[in-house]
Amino acid sequence: MSGERESAGAVRPGRRRPARERILRAAARRFYQEGVTATGIDTITAEAGVAKMSLYNNFSSKADLVRAYLDDRHEDWLVRYRERVGPEPDPRDGVLGVFDTYIDGADAPPTGGFRGCGLLNAAAEMPAGHEGRAQVRQQKEEVERMIAEHVETLLPGRRDAARATARQIAFLLEGAMVRAGLEGDSRCLRDARAVAEQLLDQG
Repeated sequence: MSGERESAGAVRPGRRRPARERILRAAARRFYQEGVTATGIDTITAEAGVAKMSLYNNFSSKADLVRAYLDDRHEDWLVRYRERVGPEPDPRDGVLGVFDTYIDGADAPPTGGFRGCGLLNAAAEMPAGHEGRAQVRQQKEEVERMIAEHVETLLPGRRDAARATARQIAFLLEGAMVRAGLEGDSRCLRDARAVAEQLLDQG
């Protein structure tokens, strides 16, 4: 959700990546650095090295490409999170690992610099009621559920308290990510992680 990275599945030397992948990669770079609205189809196809018809053979419209970008970005973040915490993390590490994964992205930004959460940036460009905003909301709610599951393990038999703590941590996380994007580094995320630790200690 933060910085870009090369996805898994390297292509052997001398072979080009499939057109769909090149288009999605080019769109991801441009959408993150310049914004969804400011990035036109011609810019994406030129950077991807494909004809416009190739783009429309893979995506029915720019809106379809944006949907794919949001899904791909969220899935990439989930992969990085799982790599960070492992398959069966300690619940405390599972919560703090969410912050650590965001921090990793801020500390290793793509070319052009760190601009915060690509999902929130894209949603901010969309009008109220836009399907893309609902898509991002669902993705953010998934992260909050992950946090809640770990907190419930830390607070057995205290479901309501666990859900309330998880919600506080999720709000803390997203607010810190917005501010970190404005400042262009991970300091706010690190401060937020420390506050999250205190919330977990308070139980």
